[in-house]
Amino acid sequence: MVKKKKSGLSQPGRVTLREVAEHVGLAAGTVSAVLNKAPSARAIPERTRQRIQAAALEMNYRPNFLARSLRKKRTYTVGLIIEEIGDAYGSLVISGIEGYLRQHNYFFLTVIHRHDASMLREYSQLLLERGVEGFITVDTSLQEALPLPTVSVAGHRALKGVTNIVLDQERGARVALEHLLALGHRKIAFMKGQPFSSDSEDRWKWVCKVAQELGLEMDADLIINLEVDDPSPQVGYPYAKQLLARKKPFTALFAYNDISAIGAIRAIQEEALRVPQDVSVVGFDDIQWAAFHTPSLTTVRQPLGKMGQIAAETLIRMIEDHGESSSEIAIEPTLVVRESTGRAPK
Repeated sequence: MVKKKKSGLSQPGRVTLREVAEHVGLAAGTVSAVLNKAPSARAIPERTRQRIQAAALEMNYRPNFLARSLRKKRTYTVGLIIEEIGDAYGSLVISGIEGYLRQHNYFFLTVIHRHDASMLREYSQLLLERGVEGFITVDTSLQEALPLPTVSVAGHRALKGVTNIVLDQERGARVALEHLLALGHRKIAFMKGQPFSSDSEDRWKWVCKVAQELGLEMDADLIINLEVDDPSPQVGYPYAKQLLARKKPFTALFAYNDISAIGAIRAIQEEALRVPQDVSVVGFDDIQWAAFHTPSLTTVRQPLGKMGQIAAETLIRMIEDHGESSSEIAIEPTLVVRESTGRAPK
């Protein structure tokens, strides 16, 4: 008779924490501290922690979330407030958030506000009613502090109890413009971000300031303002068409973000212009599509996944330690040079 192979999956709660403790010959409190990543676990020797974790893995132990929540009167849940869940920028940030929260046995509930202030207020209250212990916002311009610890990715307003994860926009503007100037570009067109995008005002301020410092004249006829709220390349395509229709020559375009840059490249190519031989294009963000577009996109890289991870780590620390974090955490961008930029045509 052939024995049926035992499945590697078991029902949640089938193996109890007490059974794991008996297996390793340690007190249940010690095992609980290690498996629940409690602060007290730091005092337990590393070899003992590894032995407990190995036993839990071997026995396919799964923590009983409901029992843990009732015992500690906590939900271990975070509210994630985001403008758009399907856009390339937000998805990378969410990936970093999710990975860190999962490792630390936290869950998150997500709401999407689409830059609607009334939806933002309503959904924030809804998350509070669901018992979240803190908030992470992404590309969300908060007008007032939320009543729980909050970390805001791309937040710029100084609010009590809110830690802003911000990119060094000055450096981002500088590395992009210095790259174009080094390639001989002087007639540079610009796409300014939508007014509702949380990074737009700060980024544009530094683009203008750095351009002035570098002696680069910004022609008003070569500046176009993005206005629509669209997570696809359509956000940049019609505005690049408008720019080209002005018949004012330019040899390079610095777009607000990668998705608008990709749309702009399509518009430029439709005018029988080559990228980068006739027009160089620089984006901002380094979304997943940037490296695989044709031509691949030169861009200012934001470490979006890392920013999400830092946001989650910061919020958990605020929740667990019952205290405030610093008001701002600065992130350094880097320039990624690919195929969409080249020497300015003579």
